[in-house]
Amino acid sequence: MSVASVRIGFVPLLSETTAAGLVVLAGVAAMYLPLYWSAAHSLWQQDEHAHAPLVLAVCIWLVWSSRRALQAAPTAAAPLWAWPLMLLGLSVYLIGRLVGISVLEFGSQPMVLVAGILLLRGTPSLRVVWFAVLFTIFLVPIPAVLVDALTGPLKQLISMLVEEILFAAGYPIGRSGVTISVGQYQLLVADACSGLNSMISLSALGTLFIYVLARPSRLHNAIMLAAILPIAFAANIVRVIVLILITYHLGDEAGQGFLHDLAGLVLMVVALLGFFLLNSLLIYFIPRRRNRQSHPATSI
Repeated sequence: MSVASVRIGFVPLLSETTAAGLVVLAGVAAMYLPLYWSAAHSLWQQDEHAHAPLVLAVCIWLVWSSRRALQAAPTAAAPLWAWPLMLLGLSVYLIGRLVGISVLEFGSQPMVLVAGILLLRGTPSLRVVWFAVLFTIFLVPIPAVLVDALTGPLKQLISMLVEEILFAAGYPIGRSGVTISVGQYQLLVADACSGLNSMISLSALGTLFIYVLARPSRLHNAIMLAAILPIAFAANIVRVIVLILITYHLGDEAGQGFLHDLAGLVLMVVALLGFFLLNSLLIYFIPRRRNRQSHPATSI
């Protein structure tokens, strides 16, 4: 007698697949819920990781919105690929947990999730939720060494470009390193203005934008994907210019007060406009594939 057909009174026992799924789900929750809780009170409080809670919410929403497709997907477990990947993911997580490296702890998550799906449901279900699993990569914090290596050059480049643009526009502006002088004011391009934080968050937004649009053209999607970082960088330049102009025209208090926070909204709006504009241009220049037949086939 199978497990699925056994009943105790009027309460049916769980099927083997459901029971295994609950065990795996409990294991994943035991691993990552404490990690999320700790990050929510430490790592995610930092500006460079403030996007992580939204990324996690998007991942949950993507899985929830695909629940009917998951239920309809046939079960075809693939343990041959799943077990090595699961062991690798668990090893990476364990090392990260023991030595306190959050990059390894969060970096293990895609591997563990993919392995769990392959063990329980197989590749058909993985095809349904592949993007949600891939999107968890944006939860992985950038190593501090890489942040330090990128922040300095980005600040120098942004300072130079902002100075050139405003000088060409006729403003009395000068620069010494990452310190910009405009009129009677001096502004320091701080680490937060390097654009690295916004490039990470806007990369997540741009990737989600491409997925939601679901354009059939691979060329269209490839160009959109390649343009995410340039659009994010350009949006950050607009943000810095707006802050400098606010300070120059309205004073230092305005530049450091409410309008400083409002400039972050400007960055988001400019980036979204860039995504929409590029998408519209690509739709115009990359026509959809047409069927070879000029008329639909007639049924016989």
